Amino acid sequence: MALSDKERIEAQRETVRQHIAGENDHDWQRVWDTFIQDERAYYDVGPLAAKYEGFSGVQDFYSIIEAAVPDFHVTVTGEYDCPGTSIREVTVTGTHKGEYCGVPASSRLVSIEIAAFYLFGEGEEAGKLVAERIYFDNEILLRQMRGEADAPTGLGLATRSAS
Repeated sequence: MALSDKERIEAQRETVRQHIAGENDHDWQRVWDTFIQDERAYYDVGPLAAKYEGFSGVQDFYSIIEAAVPDFHVTVTGEYDCPGTSIREVTVTGTHKGEYCGVPASSRLVSIEIAAFYLFGEGEEAGKLVAERIYFDNEILLRQMRGEADAPTGLGLATRSAS
């Protein structure tokens, strides 16, 4: 039996909630369990023009991020949903502890705002992620990692959502 749009959106919201909670707990199995676990899965990083293909690619992406910013934390600042897609505006904070895009570990705090698109399966897999696609200003992140005095930190969406 097919889910109604309302039921599908509720299932998506729960999957995204579990996904982000797993990220914040650095519980990778929990994160991976939100994905379809075959070659249809992928992770897109818009500013790097990089596609991590297949479920193993999704796992590779998380290994790279975990090495670069092992204490990262995701704060949701906006939520938007329609059948098949959920979008979250998030602020990711953490400490730059490993190489990222050629910038060696600096132990500097970083904060970047990201638009994350969660793309879901169909039918029986409507509650599972096929993909996550993220967009952010990579240059702002690199400037923070390099310790540039005038490096922007974004719009302050995490601060706004807390008030």
